[in-house]
Amino acid sequence: MLRTLRRSLTAVGLSLATALTSSLLVTGASTPTHAAVPATIPLKITNNSARGEQVYIYNLGTELSTGRQGWADANGTFHPWPAGGNPPTPAPDASIPGPAAGQSTTIRMPKFSGRVYFSYGQKLVFRLTTGGLVQPAVQNPADPNRNILFNWSEYTLNDAGLWINSTQVDMFSAPYAVGVQRADGTTASTGRLKPGGYQGFFNALRGQPGGWANLIQTRPDGTVLRALSPLYGLETGALPPTVMDDYINRVWQKYSTSTLTVTPFADRPGIRYYGRVSGNVMRFTDSAGATVTSFEKPDASSVFGCHRKLDAPNDQVRGPISRTLCAGFNRSTLLTNPQQPDSSADAFYKDNVTNHYARKIHAQMADGKAYAFAFDDVGHHESLVHDGNPRQAYLTLDPLN
Repeated sequence: MLRTLRRSLTAVGLSLATALTSSLLVTGASTPTHAAVPATIPLKITNNSARGEQVYIYNLGTELSTGRQGWADANGTFHPWPAGGNPPTPAPDASIPGPAAGQSTTIRMPKFSGRVYFSYGQKLVFRLTTGGLVQPAVQNPADPNRNILFNWSEYTLNDAGLWINSTQVDMFSAPYAVGVQRADGTTASTGRLKPGGYQGFFNALRGQPGGWANLIQTRPDGTVLRALSPLYGLETGALPPTVMDDYINRVWQKYSTSTLTVTPFADRPGIRYYGRVSGNVMRFTDSAGATVTSFEKPDASSVFGCHRKLDAPNDQVRGPISRTLCAGFNRSTLLTNPQQPDSSADAFYKDNVTNHYARKIHAQMADGKAYAFAFDDVGHHESLVHDGNPRQAYLTLDPLN
């Protein structure tokens, strides 16, 4: 069933939220002490796309000091959204002119948790409801942004530094890379595709049986715009709801007679949970044999969305176990390794029933890193860079061909 209303931008996207949780919770790390992070830092946007259209930039999200939703202008000044309506009302034009092909533009990033959108040729359409901003949701054919080529990066800048990532959790579209300059002048970057990787991904998806090619969206003239995530493929009917059933059934059968061991904290190997299936439920116990949480048998939506029957609250028990299960299902490692998480990328996506969208994205990334599903950071396979004392951030728009 199609979503008729775009999701509210109330917090950072799933992938960045996961990264922040992982750095502070899953690994058990504490927030390090750094020199004071300035109120804004520069974001250098370079247009290497070789496309002639006008580029538009948007910096949207939540002001961390107040919790207000809004947008930042090119100088990094925060502007809260006005009240919305029902039906949704047009949002103020928050666009910033982006660089022409071969050029760069620098804007300021405030202490914010949100997204930097970029679009080619047309401004994006944003609207406001009584609950806040609604985002593009191109899985809905009536969305006004459906035929616009666009994408976004996610970031959080706070007193502990900058986290910035590329993401394909919702869709794979116009390619880009992100980076950060550290205090010593060195840079770290991620998100770049291999040469030919953009077309290579779409060609690979077209060649995957089972409806995966139906994830690809095109303009009426045939121009390829994006591939939807498999979660949205289920919602739109592009993928059959049974697409993961065979693997889920085999996992349930295996752990009805054996034990799945989850060690969710890399720095606390003594904390382990033990899963066994009884009927429709997988129950996890601790080392003392006490039940700590349980999961009903998931469906494809729960697996691809890491939600519903695999919900992951931000706690110390259920959330870390659920993240581990979600990664194991998407990467199809639960049958081959009863000790989870499995951190070796060489073992991922080997089953015929797997998240082929994620598999094909990772295969085309220059460093193998991506956020192809919400908990792709399990085992540190995410396309994220972080620095506690950033000097500058980078967003590079890469060519489609």
